Amino acid sequence: MGYCRLILGAALVAACQPNTTRPGFVALPEAAATEVRLPVRDATRHLAEQLRASAIPISRVMLRDGYMESGWFNSRTGRPASGRPLGTGTVRVRAWADPARPGSSQLSVETSYRPVVDPSLPQRELDRQVPNNHPVALKVTEVLKKLVERHGGPPPPQSQPPKTPPETSGDQ
Repeated sequence: MGYCRLILGAALVAACQPNTTRPGFVALPEAAATEVRLPVRDATRHLAEQLRASAIPISRVMLRDGYMESGWFNSRTGRPASGRPLGTGTVRVRAWADPARPGSSQLSVETSYRPVVDPSLPQRELDRQVPNNHPVALKVTEVLKKLVERHGGPPPPQSQPPKTPPETSGDQ
């Protein structure tokens, strides 16, 4: 239990570091996610390499902070978007790598779009996760699957032996 408290405390302190380059928000709840058996820096590096190899134009990678992002880009061509990002044809990919079990990282990768323009709202509140069958979301899912195959994923769930009823004696 002391080890868990130490890890939790370190994670909280790291999350409150004012010198991080991570944004002040987390991935959208519907973002693709998995655990991979790599430390945060390595997971971040491998994820960035694989996303780029899959034609996702990651433009910023912060290994120390376990964060990366692309700019807004055309989902068909992979080229930077011009004008306002609007609709599922223009997307942005952001990814977070967070410590999980010792030696493992939890990866969260969002592929977002903006369905509307509303200057009265903060920009982040306009972001929505693309549907699971979106071409860029499918690439992200494939990249995460390959990383798990190559480096290992979360351990299988522990199976609990069936509980046996307490023995009773024949003398009642």
